[in-house]
Parts: sequence; C-alpha cells; structure tokens
Amino acid sequence: MSEPTLRNLGILAHVDAGKTTLTEQLLHASGALRIPGSVDAGTACTDDLEVERRRGISVRAALASFEWRGHRFNLVDTPGHGDFAGEVERTLSVLDGAVLVVSAAEGVQAQTEVLWEALAALGLPTLFFLNKVDRVGADLPGVLGQIRRLLTPRTVPLQTLAGAGTDRLLLRDLSDPGDPEAAAGLFEALADLDEDLMEAYLEGRTLPPEELLRRAEPHARRGHLFPLLFGAALDGLGVEPLLDGLVRFLPPAGGDPEAPTSARAFKVVHDPALGRGVYVRVHRGTLRTRDALPLPGREEPGKVTRIRRAGAGRWEDVSSLEAGDLGLVFGLGEARAGDALGDPEGLPGGVPLAEPLFSVRAVPPTPEDAPRLLAALRVLSDEDPHLGLVLDRERQEMHLRILGPLQVEILTALLSDRFGLAATFEKPATLYKETLQEAAEGYVEYTLPKPCWAVLRFLVEPGERGSGVVYRSRVSTDDVKLKYQREVERTLPAALEQGLLGWEVTDLRITLLEGEDHEVHSRPTDFAIATPMGIFDALQKGGTRLLEPVLRFALAAPEEAAGAVLGDLLRMRGTFDAPRVEEGVFRVEGTLPAEPCGDYAVRLGSLTGGRGRFSTRFAGYRDCPEEIRAEAPRRSVSPLDRARYILAARGALG
Repeated sequence: MSEPTLRNLGILAHVDAGKTTLTEQLLHASGALRIPGSVDAGTACTDDLEVERRRGISVRAALASFEWRGHRFNLVDTPGHGDFAGEVERTLSVLDGAVLVVSAAEGVQAQTEVLWEALAALGLPTLFFLNKVDRVGADLPGVLGQIRRLLTPRTVPLQTLAGAGTDRLLLRDLSDPGDPEAAAGLFEALADLDEDLMEAYLEGRTLPPEELLRRAEPHARRGHLFPLLFGAALDGLGVEPLLDGLVRFLPPAGGDPEAPTSARAFKVVHDPALGRGVYVRVHRGTLRTRDALPLPGREEPGKVTRIRRAGAGRWEDVSSLEAGDLGLVFGLGEARAGDALGDPEGLPGGVPLAEPLFSVRAVPPTPEDAPRLLAALRVLSDEDPHLGLVLDRERQEMHLRILGPLQVEILTALLSDRFGLAATFEKPATLYKETLQEAAEGYVEYTLPKPCWAVLRFLVEPGERGSGVVYRSRVSTDDVKLKYQREVERTLPAALEQGLLGWEVTDLRITLLEGEDHEVHSRPTDFAIATPMGIFDALQKGGTRLLEPVLRFALAAPEEAAGAVLGDLLRMRGTFDAPRVEEGVFRVEGTLPAEPCGDYAVRLGSLTGGRGRFSTRFAGYRDCPEEIRAEAPRRSVSPLDRARYILAARGALG
C-alpha cells in the first residue's frame, strides 16, 4: 500500500447533474456514512441548511471528510446553480483537485463551461464523472464529444460501458483483458504527451493496461490529462472506481509543516453556540490553538481559540492543523473569505466566477424591524461578500447585490429560518457600470482646513473592456512617502464605487503622476480623503458613459416556435449566431443584455408548452445604446462637492 496522504477535493457540476448525490455515495462507500443521504428526502449530510433540505439544492459549500484505502480526503460539495457561484469561487483556491460531474442525459451545460474555465485557469487536476448513465436518453458518445469539443480534447475514458440508458448496465475497467477499447484510447492520448510512447504507438506496439495507467498518473496529477469515469450515483454504480481514481490521479496536498504559518480563509460561518468561525486551508506551517495570526489590513492579530476538523456530518475538536489540511477556526476576529492569514508569500490565488448583475432592496416587515433586518443582512453579507450590503442612510434603505432571482428566494428563506424575519425584496434592478470617455488629468490640493496636506495629480485613461482598474505610480517616495502612496492605492476601489452617474467605474488605467506630502501636516487619512477628489476631477473632465451587463445564452425549443423565439431575441436587443435545426429542435446561441433575461425562461416555457430550454452565463459589460439612461442615487457626498465632502470625510457633517 502506498504511503497515506491527504487530498482536498472539490465536487463541481451544473445544477441537477447529481453532484450532492455523488458526494453522499462517496461518503457511504468509504464508510464515513452508514446510510447515504438523499437530496429529494432532505437528508443529505452536506445540505445542512433548512432551505437546502426543503428545496433540494445546495446553496452553500459544505465540507466533509473520509478515508479510502488509508488516504484521507477533505471533500467540498459546492453549489451547482449559477446564482451561488460565489461559494464555488471562494473554494477553488484551496483545492488540490476536482471532480467535474456531467450528466450523461443533459450533457455539458452553461455552468459546466464556466466551472471548467475556472479549473483550467487554475491548472487544477480534474477527473470527469459522467453521471446518470442509466437514464433514458443517456448519450455517452455524444456527451464525450461535447466534453472534448467544449471543454478539453485531453479527456480520456478509463472504462467502457454497455447498456447506457437502460437498467442492464455493464461497466468494464481498462484492465479488463477482454475489452481493449479503453486501453487503446488511453495509449493514443498518452502518445501525445510522451515521446517514448509516441514511438511505441507509431510502431504498433502494445503496452499492458496497468503500465498505461501508471504512465497516466503524473500527467493527470499535473493537469495535462483528464481521466473520465462512468457511473450512476443514485445507485452507487461506479463510485468505488472513482474513489480509486481519486487516489491514483489527483495530487496529494503539499506544504512544509515546519515553515512559518501561511493559510487562506475561504468561508465564514456564524455558529449559534461557538460564534464566528472561519474555514481555512493551511498551505504552510502548523496552525495551533492560542496562535496569534497576522491578518491583512489589521493592526491586531487574530488569536486562535478553537480548531475543528470535518468528519461526515460531524466535527471534531483538534489542537492543530498541519500544512495541507482544511479546518474551521475560531478567534480570527473579522477575517474575511479570501484573506491571506499569516505569511502571504506564494499563496495561490483564485479566479472570478461570480459577478453580481442586479441590486435588490430589502424591506423589513415593519419599520420597527429595520434594525433586526440590518443586523441579519450584515451576518449574511459577512458569509457571502458578493452580497455587498449597502445602507443608504439618507433614504434609510438596505440594498444587496445578487447574481440572479433564485438568490432572492433563498435570502428570503434564510432570513425566515435563521432570524425569524419575514422580510421582502423589491424587484431586482440591473447593476450598470460606467467608464471614462476620454483621457484626462485630475488634480487635488488638499491643504485646508488644517491640519492636513495632500497634493496629487492623476492621469486617468480608458482601459480595454473587461480590464478592470490598473494602477501605477510614477511618484518618488521622496515626494510622497510610501505609506501615503499605499493609502492612495488602498482608497481607489472605494473612490470608484460610484461615478458621475452613480455606478461603479471600471476599465481604467490610473497613473499617479505627481504628489507632495508635508513633514508636519500630512497624515495617511489626508491621502485617503484627497484621492477621490483627484479621481473625480479627472472623471468630470473626461466624462463617463454607461456600460450594461451582457449574458451569453443558449436556447433550444421546438422547431415550430423558431419565429416567435427569434422575434423575442431581437426585441431584447440580442445578437446571435446562425440558428440550426436538429431533429425538430431549434437551437440558437448568442448574447443578450442581462436586464430582460431575468424572467425570460418563464416566458419561453409558456411559449413552447414547457419544452424550451434557456441557459445563460455572464459575458462581461458593453457600451449601452445612447437611448438608455440610467442613474443610481448617490449613497454619500460627491467628491465634486468639495466643502461638504471634506466635512463628511472628517466626520464634521451633521
């Protein structure tokens, strides 16, 4: 038996592909669960929220642990619905490998592609599990073709399956001497990655299946080859071969337990009994109770008071977490998901998956309940930073950012289940953005009323669409001390939260050209106050224009509905590729503004008698047509109103 190892594994899929069912079966087959839970019955151990059990969907990432053949796994079951992609985004940076579940009946879907792009960007070793092979309509060759065309051509099945779509399934491993098909496919895939094997392949030589599997291991562990296994998770078919594949083809966790402690926070929870806890992965070193852990942007370190490690549906208290392990830590103060804890050097980053496209106003059941609702929303925003709670004090309104309408339903349920609040939400409004029209310089001289001194000159230029905000400084530390320059950079995101039209400003290149501090009068807060005034001076000179969020869509409907569907898409300002018809089904793909898409799936269902399918994924922002006008009310004093802004920033405005 090989030396025992630890692996941190994520289970990912488009919603309803069978991800949570597979998680339950992995826990059961490994002995961690006596009886596998059921999503439909609300007994899945990783769906611990009441709303998850009631709705039969995962909305939060859940951690469980099991052992297989002497190896330990931390398993993270992630939500499949795109409205909860933020949970997946926060999880990816702490994984060693992933299982991407694809339904043999539905095939590659919109969220499958989004997840694969994130896995590929991180170079995360991945196994494919083709689930629901017993379902009527299961199309193994067709779905495998989709995976190779839409995701990666380096996918190779390690099994063959007879009887797909029936209850007479026969699953054969590559090592089965009577079934050379899978072995030949693996040999061909390996030949593209290994010069020695390419020579053997071209000469028509053969290698024993076990030798091919051994040769495949390092390529799979480095994310250069992606094994595919078949199964029907509901009945446990293919689960044990998958467990063996996890050991063989996914890399173990690394890290030196003797190095300085370095960890990544990836999830925040509020336990009714234990208080605020933070899920962490320890990348280097050993995290122990009573350790003082430096936190980003905080003067005081977090002091670890308790550490818990996951089991299957239970937690155990431990005194330490070594490099490579995941756990739940208490005592880390206000540490947030994504924070680097301890030594940040060399920590892996993540990739963005979640882009809130809409804003909703939360309304308390009575005015007297407003403080309770605000407190509850602060807790939920702490757990999900993408919600971005904003309190508009002038209007006494609470606003959240969301990815889609299902998130509103879940928030309503969470407020009721956890906090006993019957809050409601107004209709979601599109979150536009704005960007600079022409390059301009912005200047600010903040020297009154004393004591203060901050002089800054910025060059602000339009950036490429989707580039975000790129900042650099040309100013010497002799003119502006490094600590003040850091304050300028730290303040920029807040300065750009609301532009001239009230929306977040993006796709800019900002250069600090000149600056001046004062040996006696300057303080860091002076540069924090001055930065928005300098940036807004440039925005006013260059002007801004509106950007709207755009979705990539895929639509399938009966052929007879094609005319009505295309008319709808044109009315919604859609652009699309040439439609195609296959066996009476009309298919079209393209892009649409996000605003009219919120309830279009419902309209399409009524238009097609429930036979239409509509899926979307975020595709970025684009310039709005001139006829669209949208402004957001300011939540704070504009930096262009210099006198009032300075008073407000210094806490002197009543």
